[in-house]
Amino acid sequence: MQGHEPKMPRMEDILSLPVQDPPCAEFSAAHIKWVKVEGGRQGGDDIALIPFARVDDFVKGESSNAECPASFRIESRRKRSEGSISKPRVDGYLEYTLYWCSYGPEDYRDSESTMGDGSHTKPATGKGSRPGRRHMMRGCLCHFTVKRLYTRPFLALIIYNQRKHVDKTGAPCHGILDVDAVGTRAMYAPRISEELRQKVMSLLYIGISLDNIIQHHAEVVQGHGGPLNRDDLLTRNDVRNMERIVRNSSYKLHADDEFSVKMWVQRHQKHVFFFQDMSSTEPFILGIQTDWQLQQMIRYGHSGSVASHSTFGLKKLKYPLCTLLVFDSSQNAIPVAWIVASSFVTQDIHKWIGSLAERIRSKDPRWRPNAFLVDDPSFDISFIREAFQCRFLLCAWHVRRAWMRSLLKKCCNIDVQREMFKHLGWILYSTRSGPNADNAVEEFMQVYVDQCIFMDYFKRRWLPYIELWINSIRSLPVASTEPLAAIESYHLRLKSKLFDQQYANSYTRIDWLIHTLTTEFHSLYWLDQYSAETGYFTNVRDKSFLTNAWYQALHIPDVDVILDEQNLQLVKVISQTDRSLAYTIWNPGSEFALCDCPWSRQGNLCKHVIKVAILCKNRQVARPLLASQVYRQALLTLLQNPPDDPLVLEHAILRVSRLQQDIKSLEDLSNNGLLQPSPPEMNSQVGDSLLLFPHHH
Repeated sequence: MQGHEPKMPRMEDILSLPVQDPPCAEFSAAHIKWVKVEGGRQGGDDIALIPFARVDDFVKGESSNAECPASFRIESRRKRSEGSISKPRVDGYLEYTLYWCSYGPEDYRDSESTMGDGSHTKPATGKGSRPGRRHMMRGCLCHFTVKRLYTRPFLALIIYNQRKHVDKTGAPCHGILDVDAVGTRAMYAPRISEELRQKVMSLLYIGISLDNIIQHHAEVVQGHGGPLNRDDLLTRNDVRNMERIVRNSSYKLHADDEFSVKMWVQRHQKHVFFFQDMSSTEPFILGIQTDWQLQQMIRYGHSGSVASHSTFGLKKLKYPLCTLLVFDSSQNAIPVAWIVASSFVTQDIHKWIGSLAERIRSKDPRWRPNAFLVDDPSFDISFIREAFQCRFLLCAWHVRRAWMRSLLKKCCNIDVQREMFKHLGWILYSTRSGPNADNAVEEFMQVYVDQCIFMDYFKRRWLPYIELWINSIRSLPVASTEPLAAIESYHLRLKSKLFDQQYANSYTRIDWLIHTLTTEFHSLYWLDQYSAETGYFTNVRDKSFLTNAWYQALHIPDVDVILDEQNLQLVKVISQTDRSLAYTIWNPGSEFALCDCPWSRQGNLCKHVIKVAILCKNRQVARPLLASQVYRQALLTLLQNPPDDPLVLEHAILRVSRLQQDIKSLEDLSNNGLLQPSPPEMNSQVGDSLLLFPHHH
């Protein structure tokens, strides 16, 4: 106990204790101010209150004790359902978990010498001899209890029954303080860390052999001067055990998909941030985020951007998949959360978005993204704004992609493709339709009436939703082409992995989708980050991570762009692989630019289009993006037609001021390639107009 209390509190007083939430990612008993409780079953024990969401951080911190590295296992666990107790005690629990140091409580240090004389007895815990663990047992009595409080489910009461790693004689029994342990494995934690387990499992899922993993690990240990902890003592047997798990793992935990999913959720609770089983009134929702994904979301999402990739697999999968993405230093989109839902994810976002935000901020209370990119105009951004407290950009990547691919497939004339694509951009961004988009759509269908195959597709698939998209673009800033390419690259990789024909019979099972995402697909992204940071395994790294169009565009020299500022109908970009080739970009600088390179002719957003968009933006030689024109027009309309009513005018002034702040705050997004900047004259017009407004007091 730290400090001296004049009077020890009783267990009835625990709710008056402060809730302690240390700012570090993981924390131990040393970071906590403990209080000794008086009387009752826990009399004399140290107690403290922490947020329940941070229990795992405490367990990890306690396991990293420098003097006594340990691994705390769950010795026993009990749960109650809410409403099961009418008058709960103040320390009554919803969940009760007893953690015990894995070096105890049994003591087998002398068992080998006594095995033959029959003196060995069954351990007091009733757990039997713990097959395979006898060599680890050194009689350690260190243990603590965690109670998730019944009356305060967001709080955890930690009761530390024995804080020292000692045996029944009171002597240190492992770690550097134990003289007998020095020079043996008992100096270190008894098991490898979760981080190393994640690393080895990922390497195995990718297909790295056992021998190569052991060789790689030896190189890493040698690189930092020899063994420093249990992880450095990784053995072939450790890897072989994990290899066996990978080889024997199956997505089908039960013949019934519904039961199989429930079993997976039960076994992987720390990777589930939200789960709602389907009922007659509620849809199925499962939110998945591994520890590694959480780390990436905190690392790249803070002061960065989070993007949604929603409704994937609508036609093939049992339920559509939504992914939340962040962008790494190489402009790759990394999946940091997966949401599988039987309803459209946009309809029930209010149910899970808060749980995800709470999970992130329990690790880093200061975490806040710069922007959230939504790819569906039906998203209720009010719930995301409440959870993430950031700006919003509309991301029309799949609209652009769907229209482009359909034109390439259904229209044979390249010139007509180009003009239709440009016209579709005018419709979406209302640049020629004023307040009513119907006229622009009607004009489009009349002009290209002979393209009946595409028109049938457009009327069936897009006409019912076009007004929703147009209205959203008028009310929200729109993301520029750079992040669109990163999201599209993720989409192609996900499609390639999941929709391999060999898995066709499994598409209708949710357990197969969960298993594939959290094993093989997750491991691809883990390896890419690991390889980029350490330089290891570059030969097996997925090359598609190095070919996303945003990343490649940044490596095209400006001199390879042939741009005539007097004629911006088209721009040419010299090929980076064949200097004798130059690709042509029509409608340059626009979201609906089109290139004649092979990648673009497959319906993809290519590096040449992005490079030209970046160059036009930096040199300010092209007209503003369609999205900027829409945002600008909404603002200028308000400025040029001030209302007469004083109250309405006051509201208009506030709105113009807010828009001016929005424009200023979006400049940093533009610098990161996420948003096309508004024209310079726009801010000056805003400022001048604000001066012209009369002020009412």
